[in-house]
Amino acid sequence: MLETSARLLALLSLLQARRDWPGRTLADRLEVSPRTVRRDVDRLRELGYPVQATRGPDGGYRLDAGSELPPLLFDDDQAVAVAVALQTATMNVQGVEEAALRALATVRQVMPARLRHRVDALRVTRVVKNTWREADIDAEHLLAIGMAVRAREVLRFDYAGRREMAEGVDQDRPPRRTEPHHLVTWGGRWYLVGWDLDRKDWRTYRVDRMTPRSPGGPRFTPRTLPAPDVAAFIAERFERHDPLPCRGTAILNAPAAVVNDWLRGQGVVEDFGPDRCRVTAGSWSWTGLAAWFGMFDVDFELVGPPELRAAAAGLAGRFSRAVGAAPS
Repeated sequence: MLETSARLLALLSLLQARRDWPGRTLADRLEVSPRTVRRDVDRLRELGYPVQATRGPDGGYRLDAGSELPPLLFDDDQAVAVAVALQTATMNVQGVEEAALRALATVRQVMPARLRHRVDALRVTRVVKNTWREADIDAEHLLAIGMAVRAREVLRFDYAGRREMAEGVDQDRPPRRTEPHHLVTWGGRWYLVGWDLDRKDWRTYRVDRMTPRSPGGPRFTPRTLPAPDVAAFIAERFERHDPLPCRGTAILNAPAAVVNDWLRGQGVVEDFGPDRCRVTAGSWSWTGLAAWFGMFDVDFELVGPPELRAAAAGLAGRFSRAVGAAPS
């Protein structure tokens, strides 16, 4: 039989692992009597754990949410996952940096050496892709939106466009109303997927442009997304509303599988045979896109549009003049 303190920790771990436990099952797992389980549950309650009794043929127990956060118990994998999540939590959410670092220090301090070495071996460095600025998110706003998604309650919020992001939101304008369905991340930014009640359509909203209002709206029955899943929905929306103004196509003398591995989602690859593929991609300028196609180090044919071909011709002349001006 386990000592009392060790048995309390084992009981707490079991109660955290699933919602409801029959009393007899807990007694069997701990190798004690149901009476001992009742006494141990009382001890956990004295320590601040809100353990509720459940009804049923055998009776049982459930660990509910309380008014204060009691000490938690993690297994090895959970402890490492929490430490990793705390490292990445500071990357895009404002207001959690100090709290996340303090929580990480607390978790690390009580970790056994074998787990501390695993966490210390992981160092996460934030790298912003190209010049795309990853938007910072207000932690309170993110939590409010997440709670509305979970509760299936209509969300009321102010939404700032590009000009309003600089000038401030017009507080006299009526708030937007949406049925929030999913919070997702895409390209380093947070987005909310929801059904806009005023526009009667599915919309995606940038969370860094949202300011939730209180109170919210009534509960709603979730609608079915017009896509197999939220990932497919977001991918289709962003491909349809591509923010890059210049899109062009080229045929590369290279296998599609090789080019696709190199692209990492930066373009669409179509197989044109064992050693040829068609690539469609975007850029902020036609010259930049023409130069990008040239970086594959294979022969290629520019399909179009005409602006891409003109930019490539200008780039070829520039390179030709640069080579001709070089000293012999």
